[in-house]
Amino acid sequence: MVRGWRGHDLEAGERLVIFLSEEETRALVTRELAYEAARAALLEAAEGGVLFPAVVGHGSSTANRFTVKSAAAPAAAGVKIGSYWPGNTERGLPRHNSVVLLFDQAVGRVAAVVEAGYANAFRTAAADAVAADVLARPDARSLAVFGTGPQAWHECLALARVRELSAVHVVARDPARGARFAADLAAEGLPAVARGAEEACRSADVIVTATTARAPLFEAGWVRPGTHVASMGSDARGKQELPVALLAAGRLFCDWPEQSAVIGEFQHLPQARPTALGDVLAGRAPGRTSPDEVTVFDSSGIALQDLHLAVALLRAAGFTPPPVG
Repeated sequence: MVRGWRGHDLEAGERLVIFLSEEETRALVTRELAYEAARAALLEAAEGGVLFPAVVGHGSSTANRFTVKSAAAPAAAGVKIGSYWPGNTERGLPRHNSVVLLFDQAVGRVAAVVEAGYANAFRTAAADAVAADVLARPDARSLAVFGTGPQAWHECLALARVRELSAVHVVARDPARGARFAADLAAEGLPAVARGAEEACRSADVIVTATTARAPLFEAGWVRPGTHVASMGSDARGKQELPVALLAAGRLFCDWPEQSAVIGEFQHLPQARPTALGDVLAGRAPGRTSPDEVTVFDSSGIALQDLHLAVALLRAAGFTPPPVG
């Protein structure tokens, strides 16, 4: 595959394909770039961008899973393939990988291939930061984070850009991992300490879950009035991080309601009618309406986020994105 783009000339047959490797996108991605791409994608999801149902599959071994998400919008159309190979830990490789394919919409061929495994964690955390910026109380200062993996790490750093965090309470199944995670956050300038789930929730203005859980991680009664809660790990049937009682009592928001009801957190509350965050960003729907409201944001991840991220990375690399037709 040739790294470069010269557009398309049907007579000359000249078709070079952009290729950005994992190493290149890792060097290019920033939290600001990811935040702006996520915000634009969430807006577009509510303003005419077309999203298609996610396809969830697995490799020859059912332990190895992948998801295909696709979308079309005025700026780009394409597909994102995200994979989860748990055995990579023993190989010293990331368990999560991601690749985005962008079409030349004039002729329907793939025009750009963007590897974005590391950048994908920025993209996911950026969506949470966009949501927290409009839904969390302006004076929110304490964060409870469930999980100690790479995504939980990026969640903390992304949220620190939109709220001045004075305390981060780390909740981990393994106390030793929780202590190491808290120490690593402290080294980044975030005052973090490992806590039990109940203590963390009762102390938090913002609660973020970034796990692979299939059962609630805490009790609804532990969440105090005015808290903003975000589920980032529920992205397949059967996954669950939040108690249903919390969903029933809170004001509900998500990236894409149709998908959230199938593979997101709201699959566990069929009667839920969440508000698309893009409608809040566009001013068509209210966000937080009182200091005591509990707001809940479910992010199952949408392809428009991946397309906008890929286009932003191409531009950062000095390329013109593929034509839209």
